[in-house]
Amino acid sequence: MANWQGFGAVWTKFLAWLYRRLPTERQRVLALTILAGGLCGLAAVAFHASILWLERLMIDRANAAPGHSWIFWTILSPAAGGLIVGLGLTYWAPAAAGSGIPQVKVAFTMRSGLVTLRETIGKFVLCSFQIGSGASLGLEGPTVQICAGVSSMLARAARLNPVYSRRMTSVGMAAGIAAAFNAPIAAITFTLEELIGDLDMTMLSGVIVAAALAAVVEHSFLGNNPVFRVPRPYSLDKSSSLVWYALLGLLAAVVSVAFTDSLLWLRARFRQFTSVPRWVHPALGGAAVGVLAVIGLYFFHQNGIAGDPYKTLTLAFTGTLPVGMMIAFCVLKLAATVCSYSSGGSGGIFAPSLLMGGMLGGAVGYIDVTVFHHSADSIGAFAVVGMGAVFAGIVRAPMTSVLIVFEMTGGYGLVLPLMIANMTAFALARHWRSVPIYEALLAQDGIHLPHGIKPLDPPGKTPLPAQELNLGTTGNPAI
Repeated sequence: MANWQGFGAVWTKFLAWLYRRLPTERQRVLALTILAGGLCGLAAVAFHASILWLERLMIDRANAAPGHSWIFWTILSPAAGGLIVGLGLTYWAPAAAGSGIPQVKVAFTMRSGLVTLRETIGKFVLCSFQIGSGASLGLEGPTVQICAGVSSMLARAARLNPVYSRRMTSVGMAAGIAAAFNAPIAAITFTLEELIGDLDMTMLSGVIVAAALAAVVEHSFLGNNPVFRVPRPYSLDKSSSLVWYALLGLLAAVVSVAFTDSLLWLRARFRQFTSVPRWVHPALGGAAVGVLAVIGLYFFHQNGIAGDPYKTLTLAFTGTLPVGMMIAFCVLKLAATVCSYSSGGSGGIFAPSLLMGGMLGGAVGYIDVTVFHHSADSIGAFAVVGMGAVFAGIVRAPMTSVLIVFEMTGGYGLVLPLMIANMTAFALARHWRSVPIYEALLAQDGIHLPHGIKPLDPPGKTPLPAQELNLGTTGNPAI
């Protein structure tokens, strides 16, 4: 207690010094934005390192177990991780469930950017266990919530008014995406498309600064390399391939809608499943993921269903994976992610959507090679485009889906195919399912965010605490 009191006294003196040096709140927000960019980068690096350590400790060891025991351990690992996470979400940090993007949208729109310390730490710890044990979920969405929590804590500590506190949330989102994907430009567009909703110049400057700083910190620790290494720079070698890229966009829309509908359906069924306690549900989803991972390992000798999907996705760019495996892994990953997310786990859908898209694109690439006798290198090109197409169909962020593929792969030669496939997937998915996945998840929890109007709480109004926000009949913000 004495230590906390001493820290409080030091912080009060620091604030007094800051107010003297930076008399206007706009100046203080700029200073906090710079600080937030660096701290968010550090938080993201620590979060990713924790996941890697737990993956080596849990799911990687399970996959490498001797004899046939690997089957048992591969099923047990994600189930045990789900059990730990279920207990933590039920009794400690319920707001840490889900991907993190919907929670940040709610905080930005309805709570003046408030992301509590408990949900920030809970997201860090529980999501590390969930993904490290082998859940079919991604770390990118949770990184956004963690970084938004860091920037929100800075805003509260500096006693910013609600308007500037909300802007700090957008700073955290941009920093989180930049650090997670090593893609600062895509981080800016995603924040504009998904959170802010329009080109608000007052927020744009802070978003740019935070994304750049977070990317610099991430580069300092993890190196200045694209997330994926492609064997060579891809380009549109034959214009006749455009017909297959258009077909890829159509199929990506089908996969996107199937994923969203099945996730929402199974999520509703889990909520009605009261025969076992709610904290057991993530363990059931984890066991299902383990079974699907065993199928992938047994028949195709490749992982990616449970654990890090990017290693398997990188192989798709080489064109060496058989077409049957690509089709099977697209289906298996869809089913595994639906089970992990719908059962109430903690993790995102970005990485799974990229794997599904890469496998789907590679399979369509085989059609291009078979029908037009094009080079086998086009299989890798189709896999790259497929990532963006499925991402655009699921997340509904068309500009980000183009830019994020460019930055993640380091190649810009597929501009035209990527735009054709992405916009086809985006338009058809929106036509078949008008409500995007994040809004649909919120609606399932009884939360309807306003569109086309300013956020709910005007300057000076006290933001709603997380526990008082209406989260539907369940009271559990597993969104």
